[in-house]
Amino acid sequence: MRLAANSAVAIRRAKLSDQWQNREHSGFVWSNRTIAKLMPLSRPILRRRMLALHRNLRGARMIARAFISTDHPLLAHIIPIRRCNLACEYCNEYDDFSKPVPTETMFERVDKLAELGTSVITISGGEPLLHPDLDEIIRRIRQRGMIAGLITNGYLLVADRIQRLNRVGLEWLQISIDNVTPDDVSKKSLKVLDKKLELLAEHADFHVNINSVVGGGVCNPQDALTIGKRAVALGFSSTIGIIHDGSGQLQPLAEEERHVYHEMKEMEKSSFTRINGFQDNIAQGRPNQWRCRAGARYLYICENGLVHYCSQQRGYPGIPLQKYTVHDIRREYVTEKSCAPHCTVSCVHQVSIFDSWRAPQHAEQSGSATRDLVQIE
Repeated sequence: MRLAANSAVAIRRAKLSDQWQNREHSGFVWSNRTIAKLMPLSRPILRRRMLALHRNLRGARMIARAFISTDHPLLAHIIPIRRCNLACEYCNEYDDFSKPVPTETMFERVDKLAELGTSVITISGGEPLLHPDLDEIIRRIRQRGMIAGLITNGYLLVADRIQRLNRVGLEWLQISIDNVTPDDVSKKSLKVLDKKLELLAEHADFHVNINSVVGGGVCNPQDALTIGKRAVALGFSSTIGIIHDGSGQLQPLAEEERHVYHEMKEMEKSSFTRINGFQDNIAQGRPNQWRCRAGARYLYICENGLVHYCSQQRGYPGIPLQKYTVHDIRREYVTEKSCAPHCTVSCVHQVSIFDSWRAPQHAEQSGSATRDLVQIE
């Protein structure tokens, strides 16, 4: 108890220092590595708990800011590489040939998102671990004061790679595991990835969430329960997702799938990533009535540097990030999206909940092209 009290005092004092202000000119980042220096390496559990506390405090500040101001993005997805080392049948977000986006170009995009006041940047793909300078991109996100997250298939994780992610300040990581054994639909199986999960449990200082899925051609819905229980046993959080079809749209669940879905919901811990009540309607095949704030609170920036509503609506609004302004954010904030009722893209639902009670939307605004939204192939 005395060690915990002393550590807490040390962290409070550090917060009061000038370094805690995280000024851009200093380049200082209150990172996993910084907190780790305050904790003896023989105390990994205590160190991880202090890191988790710090993440929660940062998250609380950003949530408060989200309620105060609507003129900034809460979450942006950036794509440093479209290429992936897998070829999951249901996925339309990868290819097998694209080169990495130049690192300096990624820095420019991170800096622009910081200028727009973005709270969280999630790096995805493709498979982002294929980018040779991913660590530097994460470091840049943290230096600009934003929360850094990563979505990966996990295949390329080894102990040294995880420790490097610790050192540059990664704050959370998600792996979606689709089945227990690989099949023709997906190779992201527990059988293949379990050793990777054990490495994360041993080495990761960042939060790890394991997402299992139902629907969309998954052969054995019971696999989601096996995956979720394994994740919880390793100390990770566990979520359940309903796989969208190739257009990101509604896939009603069969009776067995609904049973698994509700049992998994009982396992989920309370946190922001578990704000997914919208899926209850999807499970029943019912539309959701909500205000999608894509293009404003949520931005999807493709490998070409264009801003899109989400991964399933690439092409709208299709404006280069470097030219995106608060005017664009305000326009899209009040623009109704025709694809919203049957949307399964959980991250957009989650960030839009902050504004569900205000600013009614309109069918179409000047400069927006939502009337004839089409889904990508």
